[in-house]
Amino acid sequence: MLRVDGLQASYGPVRALDDVSFEVVAGSLTAVLGANGAGKTSLLRAISGLIPARAGRIEFDGADIAGMPVERLVRLGVAHVPEGRGVIGELGVEENLRLGGLWRGSGGRDGLGDVYDLFPRLEERRAQPASTLSGGERQMLAIGRALMARPRLLLLDEPSLGLAPRLAAQIMRTLRDLRDRTGLTVLLVEQNAKAALSVANRAIVLSLGRVVADDEPEALAGDETLRHAYLGF
Repeated sequence: MLRVDGLQASYGPVRALDDVSFEVVAGSLTAVLGANGAGKTSLLRAISGLIPARAGRIEFDGADIAGMPVERLVRLGVAHVPEGRGVIGELGVEENLRLGGLWRGSGGRDGLGDVYDLFPRLEERRAQPASTLSGGERQMLAIGRALMARPRLLLLDEPSLGLAPRLAAQIMRTLRDLRDRTGLTVLLVEQNAKAALSVANRAIVLSLGRVVADDEPEALAGDETLRHAYLGF
């Protein structure tokens, strides 16, 4: 579904991605791992057009999407949940969710039931301002809002950041279940390498903007040198 070939991206003179190449199979969960500053967030931002690609190709279902406006990407089926759970605190939970589906019509209501089935806690708090939610609930809301767009590819940046281990594990189980039940394709950036490998079909490891490993989770987890050098466990 997604093919990245020779991707380069920079912030001014600083190169964030250097000749990055990999593929994501439809219906799979691919983890992007590495230390802070490895280029993980930059990779998602380049795919979703938030930073320009200086070179290389980004293909979604065979079409080159590099430089494509974000609204067109959404209509093609790409959704991006950035790090930081960027919900609108002044709006209610349901209002935040409806924003994710507005472009599909029906006042953004289509899909609310599916999100509430996935995250019952959001339905319980549907009228509350998003600013009153816990960190875990805000992460559920950010993911739920992205799902309201009915994406085929979900780009997800550090969903477990700052969460208690129990909530982080719940988010990982939810992503695995979404993949298994709906066939959603997920590209997951995650600092908690062990948790990500437990739910991924495949993983790539970045270091200083380059891919240093691309393999099945079991192979990466079993490579002691790689674990100590890049994965932190």
